[in-house]
Amino acid sequence: MTTWTLGIIGGSGLYQVPGVEGGRWEAVASPWGDPSDQVYRGRLNGIDVVFLPRHGRGHRLGPTQLNYRANIDILKRAGCTDLISLSACGSLKEAYAPGDFVIVDQFIDRTFAREKSFYGEGVVAHVSMAHPVSSRLASLAAEEATALGVVTHRGGTYLAMEGPQFSSLAESKLYRSWGCDVIGMTNMPEAKLAREAELPYATVAMVTDYDCWREEVEAVSVTDVLKVLHRNAEQAASLVARIAARMAAAPRTADPDGIDSCLDHAIITPPQHRDPVLLAKLDAVAGRVLRA
Repeated sequence: MTTWTLGIIGGSGLYQVPGVEGGRWEAVASPWGDPSDQVYRGRLNGIDVVFLPRHGRGHRLGPTQLNYRANIDILKRAGCTDLISLSACGSLKEAYAPGDFVIVDQFIDRTFAREKSFYGEGVVAHVSMAHPVSSRLASLAAEEATALGVVTHRGGTYLAMEGPQFSSLAESKLYRSWGCDVIGMTNMPEAKLAREAELPYATVAMVTDYDCWREEVEAVSVTDVLKVLHRNAEQAASLVARIAARMAAAPRTADPDGIDSCLDHAIITPPQHRDPVLLAKLDAVAGRVLRA
């Protein structure tokens, strides 16, 4: 694959990407159920882009109601080679202020009510999540966010909570004691599923608030979050445009972390024991190895 097709998963406050040429909404069906919305496909600064509003247009879906498997599946079916996740988050560090961007490199998954794998009974597979983001994409996002003038932190641990409620004070303090940097509700199992689909993935976590650990200020409220969300969304749209321009300047090469081929030795179930029904559902996310 020598051409880029950038998939963009837009979080709270980002429901479209301006500047896309020939943009059109397209429905992509998935055997995993209904995705959050149609995808918006077009050209941006010389490359193909495919945008998916994570919560649907109008923010109709909460973090637990998202069909993460269908979302990743349709982005793979749409031809995406790489995924950038744009996500609102709370800060667990004094130094990470509202309006800052954190280029996440690690996750702790505390969600419990979501389907977390494409694989299971009938086709078992295990992929490594030791380094859950694409170093190439993360570096690109960090460089362009910095060039845009956004205060950018390279690296950080994202604590994924179930939600939809914000943290209790005790939880917020616990996550800080673990060394977590930001907290959000949507990047897990999204990052795990992207890896299972051999899609290089990176998160731009956009800080909206200080969660509730910072007791000298009021606990987080939706009103406070929305004020920062709108500013962050504008900067995120500019960031995507800059990333696209950088990608257009050079052909795509294989992901340096080997994410494009991580399924080569991940599927454990031998061919004669694989469930044909599940195999049919895996035609997009694992088609490269299943057809080999």
